[in-house]
Amino acid sequence: MTDETRDADDGRPVTRREARDEALPDGVPLADEAFPSFDAEAIPPRPPLPTSAGAPAVAVGPLDTADHNAIREQWRAARDELGTHVSHARDQIDQANERIKERTGRDLVLAILIGLAFGAALLGSLLFIKALFVPFALAAALLGVYELSRALRASGRRVDVVPQLIAAAFLVLSAYFAEPWLSWVMLFVAVAFVIVWRLIAQMVAKDGRTYGDVLADAVISGFVQVYVPFLAGVALILLEQEGGQWWVLSFIAIAVAADTGAYAAGLAFGRHPMAPKISPKKTWEGFGGAVVASLVAGVLLAIFLLELPWWAGLIFGASILLSATLGDLGESMLKRDLGIKDMSSWLPGHGGLLDRLDSILPSTIPALCLYFLLSPWVVL
Repeated sequence: MTDETRDADDGRPVTRREARDEALPDGVPLADEAFPSFDAEAIPPRPPLPTSAGAPAVAVGPLDTADHNAIREQWRAARDELGTHVSHARDQIDQANERIKERTGRDLVLAILIGLAFGAALLGSLLFIKALFVPFALAAALLGVYELSRALRASGRRVDVVPQLIAAAFLVLSAYFAEPWLSWVMLFVAVAFVIVWRLIAQMVAKDGRTYGDVLADAVISGFVQVYVPFLAGVALILLEQEGGQWWVLSFIAIAVAADTGAYAAGLAFGRHPMAPKISPKKTWEGFGGAVVASLVAGVLLAIFLLELPWWAGLIFGASILLSATLGDLGESMLKRDLGIKDMSSWLPGHGGLLDRLDSILPSTIPALCLYFLLSPWVVL
């Protein structure tokens, strides 16, 4: 078989270019009717852009500089107006907050923010794993003991902080991890521990302190253990019961509702002091607001959370209202005796931690009692 595409001299295959040059020696392009030559004049002109009816066609060009400046000025004016409105609203809020602060002695904005933060932490610990509430209660009890001990020491009382904290930790933890009856034993041990420590410390000091002062120091040392860690432990006893986390959440919510209702009603309508010698800023109008708020909260929580009849919610709300009010007045009387306005300044807008726990701690007792009394009435 012959191969006509090979070169006669060296047997190399002929390339496509060489074959084309041999076919067209003058370099004339191949004529093909299916692919005619390109003609630029055959391209139709671009149609004009559409315009509105009746308007003459205007040549399209870049946006005029005057239009750019007008748009920029409009945006600047809108921004300045918005800034003025925001600044005016902020001034109004600050003025209202200052008026409230002058009347109540509290920074309302900071109080709300801190209250929401504590409420979120409390709610999260009770909704998911109720054991998470134990470190929350332990920390609150230890801080409360430390705060109260410092306030008592500032007033001239001899209170030993370290043994108070040790006894408080054992008392709170035993309430949750031991049998309930052991809490009474631990209370006796804790009170005896801090009293004996104080008496021994007084014997070592030999500073000539009178018998009455030494006795008062010992009694006050025992009172610290009863007031803060023991009542916090009662809340943990309630927490340990079946469905106890909902009861803990409910009595705290009712106490907070009573405090909020009293604050709002007293701020808006307060005219008649309730106990001027103990707490001049508490009014009967504020107490009326606390009554309404606590009863409404008690009924709603009883029906939708505790599965109790509505009348049980009234009993629950009224009991927590009474204990919260007495606890608030009791703490106010204690602060007046110590000559201080707040237990501390750790919580801006609230004062000290005990200033927020004054109505919650005493409410643990009626809450635990009502749990055992009203549980048989649970709606199945």
